[in-house]
Amino acid sequence: MENLSIPATAKKNLGGKNKKILTYILLALIVALGLFLRTYHIDTAPPGIYPDEAVNGQDAIRALETGEFQWFYPANQGREGLFMNLVALCFKFFGISILTLKLPAIIFGTFTILGTYLLAKELFQKERVGLIAAFLYATSFWAINFSRISFRANMLPFVLVFTFYFLFKAVRVKKFRYFAASGFIFGIGVHTYIAFRIAPLILAILLFSFILSRKKFLREYWKHIAVFVAMMFLAAAPMLYTFYAHPEFFESRSDSISALSPAMNHGHPLLTVFEGFGLSLAKFNFYGDQNWRHNYPPYPVLDPLVGIAFLFGMIYSASTLLHFLIRRIKQRKRDARMDIHSLLIAWFFIMLAPEFMTAEGLPHALRSIGTLPPVIIFAALTFEYFLEKTQKNSKFYKKIIASVVILMLVSIGLFNSIKYHYFWAHKEKVGLSFNKNLTDIAKYIQTLPPQQEKFVVTNYNTLEKAPIEVLIHPNNTSFIFPDRLSEINPQNNRDFMIFFTEYNRDAIREMRQKFPELAFTEINNPLGSIYYILK
Repeated sequence: MENLSIPATAKKNLGGKNKKILTYILLALIVALGLFLRTYHIDTAPPGIYPDEAVNGQDAIRALETGEFQWFYPANQGREGLFMNLVALCFKFFGISILTLKLPAIIFGTFTILGTYLLAKELFQKERVGLIAAFLYATSFWAINFSRISFRANMLPFVLVFTFYFLFKAVRVKKFRYFAASGFIFGIGVHTYIAFRIAPLILAILLFSFILSRKKFLREYWKHIAVFVAMMFLAAAPMLYTFYAHPEFFESRSDSISALSPAMNHGHPLLTVFEGFGLSLAKFNFYGDQNWRHNYPPYPVLDPLVGIAFLFGMIYSASTLLHFLIRRIKQRKRDARMDIHSLLIAWFFIMLAPEFMTAEGLPHALRSIGTLPPVIIFAALTFEYFLEKTQKNSKFYKKIIASVVILMLVSIGLFNSIKYHYFWAHKEKVGLSFNKNLTDIAKYIQTLPPQQEKFVVTNYNTLEKAPIEVLIHPNNTSFIFPDRLSEINPQNNRDFMIFFTEYNRDAIREMRQKFPELAFTEINNPLGSIYYILK
């Protein structure tokens, strides 16, 4: 009878193929979970549109109306223009709404999950550490929160993870196209967020590490480096020219909050920087960002399990890097693994600098958002470390450890998801922090007939009333300051409404005397949203 058994090599190939399919399925589920956590109830969590978000929307609307898309938008103390232009495209194709305002942030946040997987896998050449890192990023409260806020800072982790993924892959396979991709993506970084401007220091340290860890690196890779640099400057050129033509744009707000500014450090720059550094580190495990828009005060930005894993992973990475450096100096031994830890350590501390080099609102999870990928990879490295340690043990022991790790990861995912969507999202302080009353006014106005005249009396400046302007645009609405109430002259005295964003007794009394037929109503919505209407 013919032998129908499957050869050992075929079994091995089949097993490898099945393992790869399983990996892709798990990755797809992780990315899908991350997308869900970033879009679920997006209209109500956060409970309002923060004015900084809405100003981005204002610039996007203006760009669509005028056709003047800018590389840099000077309003609101100046912002790189790429994010606003992407918001404008979302408005153009999908209409103006809360979802489309936040869609670029959601997209960048979701793709960074994939990028974190690719980078961690490339660095350690292990699918498992990549999947763990992707899951931790997908379910991180810190990452979920900012991915649901329309801030341009969300582009920074995306740019960094894909830059270094393509760069390490390029060095490994020595292909020009990967150097080109890495350089171009890095060049895009200058169009994202002010904190990126310090990122070239990571490249400088990484280049030094490559030279130390590899023989004749510059001689073998100088053409590849030239391609990287050329593509980087090609992508960055429009913004670099904008800064050249308008040097005032480059100065930005950082000068006014710098820890080196005498107005901020009161003559003690080193002490101010040292205190800022301590607070920046403390936010990961002990004392988090106290701003309700950025975090769940007073808790740290990392949950307890990820916080412990992060500390262990960072210490392990730093000690490993030190080990390789000592071997390189004393024994002249080269080891390419040094580059991995050079990247992670340099990336973490350099991208922490935009936070601790300021002296305002510390700790500040937004300014340090560039550290998010290495923090997650440090944590993933810890889980991988203990899983790897079990490889020499019995199958039963390995299953026990694997089960414990899986249980811990599931607990992390549930903890952060519930923390954000159930606890944080329903806190009154969050509603107040996001100016929920302005968003509620806008949502109410959206339900009214477009032809009906609406007047919004507000003490807020242009920035703070932006949430209303973006959502109701144009909807026949006028904004009036309390000292200019005489401008309220409706064409139809029987069909108009006056909204007050806050209780202004004199303004309300004056309008009630001028329009005695209007009834006064106080609207008291959940999460601290209070406003007033004459109708």
